[in-house]
Amino acid sequence: MSLAVLTAPVSSLSDDALLAEQGALAAERRRVDARFAEVAGEIARRSRRELGIRGLAVRKGARSPEELIQRVTGVTGREARSLTQVGTLLGDPPAGEPVATPWLSPVVAAVRGGDLGVASADAIRAGLGEPSATMPVETLTDIARRLVAESGGVGADRLAAKAREERDAADEAGIAERERARRERRYLRLLPQWDGMTKVIGLLDPESAALVSDAFDRVTSPRRNGPRFVDPTEKAREEAIIADPRTTDQLVHDAFVEMVAVAGRADEGTVFGVRAPAVRVHVRGEALALREGAGRIEGHTDAVSLETVERHACEAGMIPIGFDTDGQVVNVGRDQRLFTKRQRIGMAARDGGCRFHDCDRPPSWTEAHHIDEFVRHRGKTDIADGVLLCRFHHMLVHNEGWRIVRERADYFAVPPPSPGRVRDRMPMPARNPLGSSLLS
Repeated sequence: MSLAVLTAPVSSLSDDALLAEQGALAAERRRVDARFAEVAGEIARRSRRELGIRGLAVRKGARSPEELIQRVTGVTGREARSLTQVGTLLGDPPAGEPVATPWLSPVVAAVRGGDLGVASADAIRAGLGEPSATMPVETLTDIARRLVAESGGVGADRLAAKAREERDAADEAGIAERERARRERRYLRLLPQWDGMTKVIGLLDPESAALVSDAFDRVTSPRRNGPRFVDPTEKAREEAIIADPRTTDQLVHDAFVEMVAVAGRADEGTVFGVRAPAVRVHVRGEALALREGAGRIEGHTDAVSLETVERHACEAGMIPIGFDTDGQVVNVGRDQRLFTKRQRIGMAARDGGCRFHDCDRPPSWTEAHHIDEFVRHRGKTDIADGVLLCRFHHMLVHNEGWRIVRERADYFAVPPPSPGRVRDRMPMPARNPLGSSLLS
């Protein structure tokens, strides 16, 4: 299709011609974007940090090559980052040096050939990650080649999710490490603005995002064609949300502020978590038994490590579900919950908050941890075999290899084995003075 045809009024085109022209424009754009990215990659190379004030971006008064590209082209910050990332892949390596990312060679070839857009290429790059001890270059290259072949008609967001799924399926042994790396990138920042408002920016790891998303979904679901309710109470709530004069984004804002306020008003002697869990994690029974494989957060594509699965089961219990050979559910067992509401009240009175040394989190900020690892060892549901831990320390115990042991009424945290470190036990004193004698 020639450019002359592309200038015809779109209102005069038939449906088929309109879609054909959109496809032709997309193909032309991919070819232009390949050069666009290559130029952006060269700008990034000439602006690399080691050049200091001699770098191109700095000489032009920009703090980064992405900022300079935004200034010159008018693209968004995200687009500028994708352009530089993909452009760096397209650039030739220095003389005598090997290609830095050989596993992405199918992606580079597809971009240069005009068969893959910049956003899709960056999605595959980010979703696949890098080779590791559990994922050789050859396997990662095969996955990249398959993703490129299947990229037609698939949006960049879905392509990124598919790349993560493929990586998780081929590299289950590395899931825990990738989960840890994502968690390390989490942050939340409040930025006061000159007009008195405050901007909130941050990154949530997949598990945290699932929890927050569930809370916001409950508030906005009726606005987004969510489930309709028959129960009169839920029906009234649904109608009130739809009729609310606030925008959907304002509802989310007010829900977030209210959740913070509720947490601040909570009785410090109360343990939360006795309601049905907002986040469900699915895992095969044999995976738990054999300690091989991974779990999935319901409604999310990212895999989570077995340590994370066990932490959720430790706090919220398990519901066994039986399937037949066709994949149909044949039995849903009873909720195997670990600690009752009364037991949690007793643990709050005994522990006074998180038992970890020097942690000041009150009971309302804690989760109940089973020291005998209920999932693996089917430990007893006695108060003596549970302690309160804040979410950070609960994750530390399950995901970082710590253990908690009890000697009568005293509890100790045992760090994971580490070369050159004596594995000393750390006392976990109760914040309530009566705690040390409650079980004597």
